[in-house]
This record gives sequence, C-alpha cells and structure tokens, in this order.
Amino acid sequence: MRSAGLDLVKWTAMLTMVADHLRFLWPDADALFVLGRLAFPLFCLAIAVNVGRSRGGALHTRGNLRYLGLMLVFAVLSEPAYRWLDSGSPTFSVMPTLVLGLLVAWGVHHPSRSARVLGFAGLLAGWLFSEQLMYGLPGVMLPGAWLMARRTGGAAWLLPCLLAMGGNLTNSWLKEHLLAPITVLTLIAAALAIPLGCLLLRHDDRRVPAVGRWGYLFYPVHLLVIKVFA
Repeated sequence: MRSAGLDLVKWTAMLTMVADHLRFLWPDADALFVLGRLAFPLFCLAIAVNVGRSRGGALHTRGNLRYLGLMLVFAVLSEPAYRWLDSGSPTFSVMPTLVLGLLVAWGVHHPSRSARVLGFAGLLAGWLFSEQLMYGLPGVMLPGAWLMARRTGGAAWLLPCLLAMGGNLTNSWLKEHLLAPITVLTLIAAALAIPLGCLLLRHDDRRVPAVGRWGYLFYPVHLLVIKVFA
C-alpha cells in the first residue's frame, strides 16, 4: 500500500541524514548535526508504520521475511562504507539498531509468542550491545514506542519523545555537556521529530516520489559518495 505521507517521512529522513553526514565535508557546521537529529526518529516511524499496517498476528509472512532479509543484507553491506567514512566511530552504522528495532516493533504489534520472543531478543541484544549500537537501547526501543503512541495516544506520546532524546545522550560528548547549547538544541530537535513525523504522515494528498526498495541502497551509496569528496 503506497502512502504519500509515508514517502514524505522517508524523504525527510533521508535528506536530513545526508545533511548530517555532510559534516564530514564541513566539520564546523554544527547546524547540520542538529538538523540530522530528525533523521533517526523518522526512520523509526517508517518502520512502525510498515509494521502497523500488517494484520496483527500475521508475523510469519513472505513480506515480513523479505523485510527482515533486506534489512539484514544492507546492515552487512553498509558497515564497510560506514567504517570507511568514519573509521573512528565507536558504534556500528545505524542499520543494526534499526534491525533490532524492527524485532521490537513486531513484538509490540503481534500478539503471538514467537513475536514476543523476537521482541524480547531485540531488547536483550539492545541492552547487551548498547555501547556498540548507534543510539543504543533507546534507539532499539523507539519503533515500538512509535507503535504504542500511535495506538493509544495521550501521554504515550511522551515515550517516543524521551527515547529520541535518550538515544542522542548515548553520545558521550553530549552526555558530558548537558547544558551546552549544541546539546540543548540536539535534544530539542530529537523531540520535535516526533510531532514532525505525525504531521508529515497526514499529507497523503501530496504528490511525492515513491521511495522503493532502492532506499535501502541509498544509505551505503551516499556514505561512499561523501567519502569520495571528503
């Protein structure tokens, strides 16, 4: 099912991600770092929407297997490109975090034992390897939090906001400089990604180019392109 609003979320996530990574060309452009904090919560929203559109309980489907397979394949393919661009990074690329987030989202959405086991496994891996995962355990939990907030509303919207901010505080520099202007702006941007994502989803009346499976390839390719010019 094609959704113009969802495509708009994906385009915004990709463009803000590219803006963030342009800091490898202009290291002093702190504004790009702040803008880039929108990307990860929006990618998590895309996962939550895709999971939420499936029938509850229908976990073992060809579509879900293909979804997980593509995520795993591009997690492997993206790592060399990410490591080449940022050899000093203490974490993996963002893809392993999103893969575990998908498992957690399945555990939230599907009322079956196998889904709960996968969700628990995702949480356990997120906890055990939090220091090696970009955005850590909060990032792993964020797709599931998006699902819960969209389902129940009300105060539940605080959870994705807090997790989006908490994921950024896995950055040791930000954690050690909580009152620095860049930290405050970073946390504000991460929290604002939640209402922004909700707003973008509502624009199903817009004509937006579709983001197909080529979107998986976009991540490692754009890393390679930036490295070439860095």
